[in-house]
Amino acid sequence: MTGDPVVTVGPVAHGGHCVARLDGQVVFVRHALPGEVVRIRVTDRTKRFLRADAIEILEASPDRVTPPCPLARPGLCGGCDFQHVSQEGQLTLLTDVVREQLQRLAGIDWDGRVESVGPLLDWRTRVIWSVAENGMAGLRRHRSHDVIPVEDCPIAHPELPDVSRQLWDEPRVETIVSSTGQRLLVTDASIGDELEGQVDGVVASDGTVRAGTGTLVEEVAGRRFAVSGSGFWQVHPASATTLVDAVLAGADVRPGDRVLDLYAGAGLFSAFLGEACAPGELVSVEGNRRASADAGENLRDLPNAAVVHAPVERALRRGTLGAKADVVVLDPPRTGAKEAVAAIAALEPRRIVYVACDPAALARDLATFGSLGYGLESLRGFALFPMTHHVECVAVLARA
Repeated sequence: MTGDPVVTVGPVAHGGHCVARLDGQVVFVRHALPGEVVRIRVTDRTKRFLRADAIEILEASPDRVTPPCPLARPGLCGGCDFQHVSQEGQLTLLTDVVREQLQRLAGIDWDGRVESVGPLLDWRTRVIWSVAENGMAGLRRHRSHDVIPVEDCPIAHPELPDVSRQLWDEPRVETIVSSTGQRLLVTDASIGDELEGQVDGVVASDGTVRAGTGTLVEEVAGRRFAVSGSGFWQVHPASATTLVDAVLAGADVRPGDRVLDLYAGAGLFSAFLGEACAPGELVSVEGNRRASADAGENLRDLPNAAVVHAPVERALRRGTLGAKADVVVLDPPRTGAKEAVAAIAALEPRRIVYVACDPAALARDLATFGSLGYGLESLRGFALFPMTHHVECVAVLARA
């Protein structure tokens, strides 16, 4: 250990690490906190920077706590970034990341604070487990294909099926528990009687139902949503309600409005937007076939709702979605909506509500929207993935 260097840790960076310098070179350090003095072990070298783990804490931050999981340490499970950080400390780190990305990439000064949505543990309702060569299910080491066997993951929902008690003969298996208590396995492997008794359905990786049900029911604000197999749904129990409330508040939909919900998934936002704009029109757009089919089922009771199965960028480019909209809501993948921004602005909506899971992609797209006449009216950040560096933002834009 004596050969490993000591550094003073600087600010947090996007990606679950902090920035330090070693002999003038930038080092991205995991398992550290701003202001700490730590001994590091370099894990990767590039021409521009180093990656390292903090292996000894010489001067600790007041926000440092003991990780609740024994695998949340250097060289072990890479699933969590901030188990060594207090809850308030995690909110501060996420806030600093969002603020820095907005300022650096979009020139926007944000004075908000990322909001907590609940406890740090027992929240993840969907987990994809990797399988080690010995057949045991686990999670991957940080930046590695190595699998760390996991018997008890503290952030996993306690009602998830337990996949640690059998050996698996395929590379991954997904476990899901819905808000209504249904449990699903997504796997091509055979399962034992004990595990089969824990679940309501088993679905193959291609979506084929192997046993029981292949569709789970989620409930939000008294409304039920069908979600097929491993189709997209928010993983924190509080996420769906939190985001629906934030989107509806930001969209300020009026009766008679024409509303587009882009990258709509199974229709979570579409359902509530459709209710709010009636007797106006709601168009729900989703490129994934299964999710679009789920949206069709979930919006069946709304006569003013239409479901379009097409990639959002293609639908906008071809004019499939019309020439005008009063409100546009978009919830793109992590890479953002770079190819859709100009076409959305061309619809001249009164409000744009952008739900983002990556602050860098959001900041980039907000800068483009700004150049097209849409300024940021408000932004809220939510810690929907406790113990990790991931943060969800809801940005509201209006015509300048």
